Amino acid sequence: MNVTLAVKQYVSKMIENSGPGMKVLLMDRETTSIVSVVYTQSEILQKEVYLFERIDSQNRDSMKHLKAICYLRPTKENVEHLIQELRRPKYSVYFIYFSNVISKSEIKALAEADEQEVVAEVQEFYGDFIAANPHLFSLNLQGISRGRSWEPSMLSRCTQGLTSVLLALKKCPMIRYQLSSDMSKRLAESVKWTYQAMVHELLGLNNNRIDLSRVPGISKDLREVVLSAENDEFYANNLYLNFGEIGTNIKNLMEDFQKKKPKEQQKLESISDMKAFVDNYPQFKKMSGTVSKHVTVVGELSRLVSERQLMEVSEVEQDLACQNDHSNAQQNVRRLLQNPRLSELDAVRLVMLYALRYERHSSSILPSLMDELSRRGVSERHRRMVQAVVEYGGKRVRGSDLITPTDAVAITKQFLKGLKGVENVYTQHQPLLHDTLDQLIKGRLKDSQFPYLGASTLRDRPQDIIVFIIGGATYEEALTVYNLNRSTPGVRIVLGGSTIHNTKSFLEEVMAATGHSSDRTQGGGRHGNRR
Repeated sequence: MNVTLAVKQYVSKMIENSGPGMKVLLMDRETTSIVSVVYTQSEILQKEVYLFERIDSQNRDSMKHLKAICYLRPTKENVEHLIQELRRPKYSVYFIYFSNVISKSEIKALAEADEQEVVAEVQEFYGDFIAANPHLFSLNLQGISRGRSWEPSMLSRCTQGLTSVLLALKKCPMIRYQLSSDMSKRLAESVKWTYQAMVHELLGLNNNRIDLSRVPGISKDLREVVLSAENDEFYANNLYLNFGEIGTNIKNLMEDFQKKKPKEQQKLESISDMKAFVDNYPQFKKMSGTVSKHVTVVGELSRLVSERQLMEVSEVEQDLACQNDHSNAQQNVRRLLQNPRLSELDAVRLVMLYALRYERHSSSILPSLMDELSRRGVSERHRRMVQAVVEYGGKRVRGSDLITPTDAVAITKQFLKGLKGVENVYTQHQPLLHDTLDQLIKGRLKDSQFPYLGASTLRDRPQDIIVFIIGGATYEEALTVYNLNRSTPGVRIVLGGSTIHNTKSFLEEVMAATGHSSDRTQGGGRHGNRR
């Protein structure tokens, strides 16, 4: 089961069906993102697609020498745009593909608008999701709930997106769901970072793109970079490694780059030197771009880790998530809160984890920690997040406990050789999803917690598993799925979510869902519910 391959095959089929000749790819806002994460522009150019346009663009020129491949979500707005397009066609012929099911009435409306008979084909190709990784997909949705209930339009969109995944993978599954499905998102699971997760947490990863425009001294060509496992071998080989290992591999990449530098970088003294440079230049240029990109990204991560003292912060977060030592925990949290270099968000996150871990402890110092946040000048909005996260994911509303004494692990520091200043303090904390999937694979997942929809049940152990998390998945959970796919022969797992969260996006969801977002535009808060 490979969601990236599924979308790529759909796009390839669309282009193939249109036959030879110059083409324009006509998309909407969402399908533009769907295509861009699986195909580079240069790859599509090789397939005779020379123009990329939006269906809602008002300034498109008439180009009768081009064939139009339309890849659109089957929304009322897109159908209306397409009707207007067919009444005054700008291209010679139209191959129309919808990313999901379209109604017969809308097909009829399109047929009636095609008075000039320019439509050659209309099909449904079910690529209605963002394929972030081969085993991870997102619907890029935020604000999916009103309190503890669905936002009606979001229920529809999630249903369409998940259905398209099943159709794309050609699966007709038996469905199990979490019985206690009220707001169970847990901040404590986002404590172990991989390269991919760390980039998303500290820099923000949106449709595999990173905005580096605020990085001090950044060059113009690196203000936005793309990290795609499909087109970047270094990223594909490293996205699930931790930050310390990334540091070593970046060094190896640099050394390999130095060895492969063309002789032109020294002297071009002969015709053979010049010929060798010309022959190797495309490969050199590609490798040069890869090195520059990853050195820049890792360099900025290192700067933020040092500036915000995230190694020390992360170690205390691991203690809070995995240990059961209240005395040590309160001392460490107090100590860090007195550090002026600690960012406001990091300070609040530590207090949140303490509140979730020792919510009902007889010696809880939560009021004192809240006072410390006030003395640090932490904004009222950020302080309210502590109460909001307990309301959202505290013991009263959790279907199962996340943090138990049996989760305790020894925290170790590993100083990596060969890269000064980078140490690996991440532990083996695993999200609850790991235990849930482990029990499912072994046939031990309780029906009382995850009942079947309908009367049918699965007698044999499942081989193909699709997980969808309402409210959003994380890259740590994607790592769990990746590891289970590698370690469990015969089992294939795909993970999806209504979005892919980092700390900031998750807390915005929590604030809106618990009614604590009053200082934002009225009615504009995003609602979240992670089940």
